Parts: sequence; structure tokens; C-alpha cells
Amino acid sequence: MPHRPVSSTGGSTKMSALNKIARTLVSNRRGILAADESIGTMSSRLEKVGVEPTEENRRVYRELIVTTPRLSESISGIILADETFHQKLSNGRTFPEFLADLGILAGIKVDTGAKPLAGAENEKITEGLDGLRERVREYVRLGATFAKWRAVITIGDNLPSDRAVRANVHSLARYAGLCQEGGLVPIVEPEVLMDGAHSLAQCRQVTTAVLETLFDELDLMQVQLDGIVLKPNMVVAGTDSSEQPSVTDVARATVDTLRETVPASVPGIAFLSGGQSPEVATKHLGAMQNLSPLPWELTYSFGRALVGPALETWRGDNDNWAAAQKALSERAVANAAAR
Repeated sequence: MPHRPVSSTGGSTKMSALNKIARTLVSNRRGILAADESIGTMSSRLEKVGVEPTEENRRVYRELIVTTPRLSESISGIILADETFHQKLSNGRTFPEFLADLGILAGIKVDTGAKPLAGAENEKITEGLDGLRERVREYVRLGATFAKWRAVITIGDNLPSDRAVRANVHSLARYAGLCQEGGLVPIVEPEVLMDGAHSLAQCRQVTTAVLETLFDELDLMQVQLDGIVLKPNMVVAGTDSSEQPSVTDVARATVDTLRETVPASVPGIAFLSGGQSPEVATKHLGAMQNLSPLPWELTYSFGRALVGPALETWRGDNDNWAAAQKALSERAVANAAAR
């Protein structure tokens, strides 16, 4: 089905601005840093390294991240959680203001998490559409330029169900439309989870089906594809699979899947790491760059695979501040080099 053009002049102007932001996010070998863990998830990660999970410690940790020297050379945008978005650094600047000073785009996670899907055992639906139009308007006022919404798809016995796939991509498409209407570039994130014993072939089959259904739904909702960034999983075997594919096999399966499903009008694809180790995720990204020509930029939108080593190094001790920032910088530079 051909994608619908924007008809009005005002709409064309807005889409031109969104296309520019989307292209900036995937430009110049840079990638996107996902620092948008929920309060619960971030608190749990702090506890694991012996740090009290307070609001102030979450703020300090994220200040460590954004003040890392020369971060803008490898990172184009940082996705923030709502709590962080409204906090201030020690210098009195809000996080979006400080990122703007650095030349890094500020993003915001707008979903409210994955909840059990009614009538679909062991499957989830991401929520957060209620009031989203108004929240988008407020985030734009406060300095956001892009947003994120994550849907999760599970592979298992007779899973995923059509019900779960359709419900999740419908929500993703509605979210994307509301973001574009309000002036934010939507990062569209349909994550096929690594959890399980599925094979590389099974992951490819499910990922293909999810992406095909997603782009049908985006078209139905008149989402303009040149104003989004796609954030998919890489095509990998499940973590419990007895047969783990090579780096080359993962790169080939992932790129082949994307070529079959993702229109060339999408400016860029920013992979999630999905629980892969930092080093392995970087190797996979690097191997994909060799499979040119590609119609879109391939980059990274990693969370743990970028900041995990920094958190392990910091452990709440400011004597480790510089070493922790060095650990983050090394991961960011390695991923930029892999591009």
C-alpha cells in the first residue's frame, strides 16, 4: 500500500522539521542513549550495586551520565524518564536544557509500562495512550524533541498470538501519530524479547511478522515514515537456546529481515541491545555495517549496553566519578566506531 503524503502546507513544514530531527538522531556515526528506566527499574539497579534507591541518587547517577566529557561526539540524543526530565543538575539547569547546551537532543519515554493483556496468558500490552496528546504538548514546551514507546513481544509455545501483536502495534501506531501531531519524533520500538529457547530462525520469523504488521498499522494511522526512528531488536537466538549463532549470522539475519519489511523512507534504525552484553551488541552492530548498500542508517539506542559498565564502576562513590564516565565514554566511542 503506498504511503499517504502530507497534504497541507503546515503539515509539510512540520514533517520537514521532524525529518530533520530524525536524521540528526541517526547522523554522523552517533547513536541514542536510553537512560529512561522507570523509577522501579532504576532503583533496583542502584540497589544491586549497593546504592540507596533515592530520588537524589537517581538524579546524581543520571547527572554522571550526561556530564561525561565529549559525550556529544558519540551520542545524538538521550531518552529520559519523566522524573529525570523535570529534575535539575547541580548547576541549576534542567536535564533538557543542559543537553541542548551540549548539542544533544532530549527525548522522553511516554509509555507507562507493559501490563498483562486480557485474555492472552503470558503476553503484555504497553499502556499510556490516555492523556498522551496533552503530555506531548507539555514535553515539547519543556524541550523534548523526540519520544519513545516500547512494546514487548514474547516468543514461546504458540506465542506470540496475533492478538498480542496486533494490540501492541496498534498502540505503537497511535502513539506515533500523536507524537507527530504534537511535534515530537516518535521512536517506534517493537521488541521481540530474547528470553526463551527459540532459534535464530524463529526469531527472524516472528520479527518479520511483527514488522510487517507494524508498518501496515503505521500506514493506517497516516504516520509519516520519514519522521520516525525504528528501534527494533536484533535477530538473535533466545538466551536459553542450545545453538547460539555467530556474529555474522546474526548480522545477516537481521539485515535481511529489515530489507524485507522496512520501507526505505525510514531515516534510520536504532537497535536496542535487549540484554546482550555490551561487547556482543557492538560486534553485531559493526558486522551489519559491512552488508551495504542499505537504504537507512543503522545505529544504536542502547541502555545497559552503554551505561552498565559506568554504573558498576561508580557504585555511588564519587571518588569513582571520573572512572565511571570513562567507562561510559569507552562504550559510546566503541559503538560509534562500529558504525
